[in-house]
Amino acid sequence: MSLIEIAVRQAVAAGARRVVVVTGHEADSVEAHLAEISRTIDAEIEPSRLDDWSKPNGWSVIEGARGLDGPFLLMMADHIFGDGILEKLAAQELSQCDVILAIDAPDNPLVDPEDATWVKRRSNGSIEQIGKDITAYDCVDCGAFLASPDLVRAIKTAIGNGKAGSLSDGMQVLADQGRARVLDIAGSWWIDVDDPRAQALAEAQIADHVSALCEVGADA
Repeated sequence: MSLIEIAVRQAVAAGARRVVVVTGHEADSVEAHLAEISRTIDAEIEPSRLDDWSKPNGWSVIEGARGLDGPFLLMMADHIFGDGILEKLAAQELSQCDVILAIDAPDNPLVDPEDATWVKRRSNGSIEQIGKDITAYDCVDCGAFLASPDLVRAIKTAIGNGKAGSLSDGMQVLADQGRARVLDIAGSWWIDVDDPRAQALAEAQIADHVSALCEVGADA
């Protein structure tokens, strides 16, 4: 099963009624695969193509969120989440903030420290600082967010202020306003599949942590 099919199935299982996938590199083949997934699992999947996919990932968020007027679940397409993580995130309330980020302990052995996005929290649980290059941090970004459209506006604000337009740039805008919070997943299994090592680990461990998904894959 491809990573994008896993991501789509997990989003649907968490309650997503419509799944928007931002495409770029080899978009034609990815979008053809998305059509196959849509038929297989009977889910509404909408590809949204970003022509310049060399831009930072915040531009993908802007593209994917076009037309959305309420809260949405935002996931990195190469991350896999253990049972219950996305469901718990989707059940959170945004009444006191504009975005909630799933975070984990920084010493998780599955985390690649060379590629991780780090997070520093305030004492009240809100995010103080986020980024790949920050030196003071107490947790790691898991790559799953519950967000309002204000996250998109924050990314656009960061771009207007001269930032490159990463998702973290927008998150920092909301963090500076005290509008970004976290959901601690407390050591639940998740993995960012960025390289052959991570892929091997994911393939070896997924059956122990994503049971329902593996049962579906076995029948497909």
